[in-house]
Amino acid sequence: MTEIQKHVALIVGAGDDTGSAIARAFAKDGLHVCVVRRPARLDKLKVLAASLNKDGYAASAHGVDARDETAMAELIIDIETNIGPIDVAVFNIGANVKYDISKTTPRVFRKVWEMASFAGFLMAHNVAPHMEKRSRGTMIFTGATASIRGAAGFSAFSAAKHSLRALAQSCARELGPKGVHVAHVIIDGAIDSRFIREMFPQVDDMREKDLILNPAHIADNYVWLHHQPRDSWTFELDLRPYGEKW
Repeated sequence: MTEIQKHVALIVGAGDDTGSAIARAFAKDGLHVCVVRRPARLDKLKVLAASLNKDGYAASAHGVDARDETAMAELIIDIETNIGPIDVAVFNIGANVKYDISKTTPRVFRKVWEMASFAGFLMAHNVAPHMEKRSRGTMIFTGATASIRGAAGFSAFSAAKHSLRALAQSCARELGPKGVHVAHVIIDGAIDSRFIREMFPQVDDMREKDLILNPAHIADNYVWLHHQPRDSWTFELDLRPYGEKW
């Protein structure tokens, strides 16, 4: 068995932008960062982990389908046994798709729910017993505008994000009294990500005017949530550029 040296931040959905920034922020905070994406993205994860290691931080890459019940259970056991206790668990899978309701197939609706809600349940379900036993820990779920408002064309995404928010609320009420901080972060606005940069030609102007969310600044708020004293815990935090429409 590997010698356990570090406490762990588990990042489920460690994508190229926000997820990577969250991972780096917790690595800088002194935690061993376990970054997770589906197996097909393992090569990218390894690049992220190697970059963090090169900078002197502790990180490891884990190619796991977060919707797979067995794989998620095995991942948490492996981390707790061979790396260290999970102090922070972040669920950051997006699954943002846009289809008219008449074109949203049952398969699409089910897949989006599995990615953005069911996978969040699997993380919480498997991590909670360990945090409860230690009477400490932080779980953070990444939400979106769709968590509180269903927009035209986003029936599947909104339903899944509403579901994730309800899951987070239930977890907070159940686990908070046991010493586990559960938070839900609503990202209300465009994030400076590769997807947005490809979709919006005016990104440079938006960045210059602080009208687009910086992933590193989002990540700073996640670390801040983790360090909140338990007499003043935040459950829901919404982040938006100053010029974003409410």
